[in-house]
Parts: sequence; C-alpha cells; structure tokens
Amino acid sequence: MATVFFTGFPGFLGSELLPRVLERDTGVEAVCLVQAKFAELARRRAGEITAQRPGLAGRVRIVEGDITQPGLGLSDAALARETAEVYHLAAVYDLSVARDLAMRVNVQGTRHVLEFAAGCPGLRRLQYVSTCYVSGRYPGVFYEDDLEKGQRFNNHYEETKYLAEVEVRRRMREGMPASIYRPAIVVGDSRTGATQKYDGPYYVIQWLLRQPEVAVLPVVGNTQETVLNVVPRDFVVAAIAYLSAHAEAAGKTFQLADPEPLSIDAMLKALGRATGRRIVRVPLPHAVAKWAIDRVPGVYPLMRIPSSALDYFVHPTRYDTRHTREALQGSGLALPRFADYAEALTSFVRAHPEVEAKAMV
Repeated sequence: MATVFFTGFPGFLGSELLPRVLERDTGVEAVCLVQAKFAELARRRAGEITAQRPGLAGRVRIVEGDITQPGLGLSDAALARETAEVYHLAAVYDLSVARDLAMRVNVQGTRHVLEFAAGCPGLRRLQYVSTCYVSGRYPGVFYEDDLEKGQRFNNHYEETKYLAEVEVRRRMREGMPASIYRPAIVVGDSRTGATQKYDGPYYVIQWLLRQPEVAVLPVVGNTQETVLNVVPRDFVVAAIAYLSAHAEAAGKTFQLADPEPLSIDAMLKALGRATGRRIVRVPLPHAVAKWAIDRVPGVYPLMRIPSSALDYFVHPTRYDTRHTREALQGSGLALPRFADYAEALTSFVRAHPEVEAKAMV
C-alpha cells in the first residue's frame, strides 16, 4: 500500500483534509508527522476520524518528528521509499510570530520537507499549502502566477510564507511535481461554524458579542473600498482534495480566495445581523489605532484585538482566481457567501468560548 505523507495534522485544515484524501484513494495509507508534544492529540483525533469513518481504520499512522530538524527527525529510512505523495500543511500561523521562530518552521521546515520529497523515488506530487498573503502589501491585483513582485510585508508570517513558497517554486523549476494552494483568510465550517482558532473576523465577532445591543466599533481605512477576503474551511479542504486528485493541476498555483469579496462595510453589516448588534462605528487613522492597542494601557485587554490584525482592514491587494475557477469547473464546488454563513460562525463562538486565538506551535 502506497503512503501519503502529511505534515500539519492534527491542525485546522489537516484534520479535515486527511480523511478526504483517504476516502478518495482507497489504495493508500497516511503517515502523519507530528511533534512529540502533539502526538497524543494527533492519536486522539485520528481515533475520532476512524470512529466516524470505519473504512479508514488501520490506515492512519502517527510518527513523531519535527520539520525543523534535518531529515524531519525521522528514524524510519524506508518511509521515503514508500511515499507517493506529500501534503505539506505545517506552518506557524500567527501574525505576531517572532521572525526566528517563523524562519525555523515556515522556511527551514519547508526546505526539510522538500528534501524529503526529493528523496521519494515514487513521488507523484508535493501538495503545498501556502497563503494568498505571500502578496504582502502589493498594491493591485495579485495573480496566481505572481510571487516575486518586490512586495513589502505586514509581518513575519507573510514574509516567511513568501520565502517558503520561493523555495517550493525553485524545486518546481528543477522538476519536482508540485501544486501550490493559497487560501485567503480561512474561517470555520460554513455549515456548522466549527473552527479550532479565533482570529481574523472572529476578533470582531467576539468584541461585538461582549457589548450590548448597540455596540461601538473603532474602524480604520475606507470601509467601502477595502475588501476582506474570507473563505470557509469546508471550501478550502474540498478544493484541495479535488485539485490534488487531478494530474493536470501539477505545476500550478491556486488562489483559494473569494473572487468577489465583501467590502469591510458589507462584512460589518453581515456581522451586525449575525450578532444582533447595531454597530456604531468610530473612525480612526490606521496608525493611531495600532498605536493605541500597543501603547495605551488597558486598550488591548479591553478589545482583545491585536494590532497586527488591523493591517488586513486596510489591505491594498485583490486576488485573481482564474486558475482555480477554471480547474474547479465541473466539480460541483461552489464558494459559500460570507453573509450566508456569518450566523453559523457567530453561533459557534457563542457556544464555544473556550476556543483561543493561539497557534499550534
């Protein structure tokens, strides 16, 4: 039985993508590389998956290792010979991450995964999950074939995901079969609202829910012109599962983004309806709002919105999705509209106050 090698399990996307890949291809088993500190969680989640899908029993194996280590910290030299496909999802997703940690995990970790993939004689394809925000603050339309555009970055997460994709693109030019997937801002399931992490629009949802029916919300930038590109997890996972099964997707980059994203204004209206709040907006200059969160005592503990999140409410980039839309034709996959599932996200937040914004590191 051939092996599909996964990093990023039991993370937010990996936990949903893994069973889809196994159900799609009954002739493979999954080997999930997991840090020792997450091994018990990974085994528990794998057990939950196989309990829900008995046909996957015995086809998920957890191995301890670390993408930041040479050779991924693996002791099983035979694993590369058995591996037919590599799904690399592991990364530090934290807008406030320190650069040294982001470089170790996102860049050096990707180099180590690429070395592992290069040593797999039967490799069919590397499936690499990047992010739309390799664009940094590029002003204008960022196309799926774009990467090195002289852009500047908002944070070390963006910068290191960009540098990691540069490494993947270099290997692709040298002949490695690979596909790159760039999700926009990923939120919970559009049907259930389920998520593992509260960030992005969730900061606004939580702030509104902590207030009475008339809620005050500081806003930055031009809320009518700026858009926030949000996609639900179920669409992202379904798209990757579909595209990774098609050979013609090899060598291409897919921006899993909303081709018609809502403006900040429209998104706030949707969140106002979902939370049952009438929002009173207080316009602030972007720089002043960030300074207040970082420097004025009491502001961050009150709002619990990190200053790094504000950059995405003045984001100057739009994302072209032509490759993705063409490749998904005939798949039956349709991107849900944010206004249609904002209530599901809000209901999940109400029911699960224990979920945090902390990244798995």
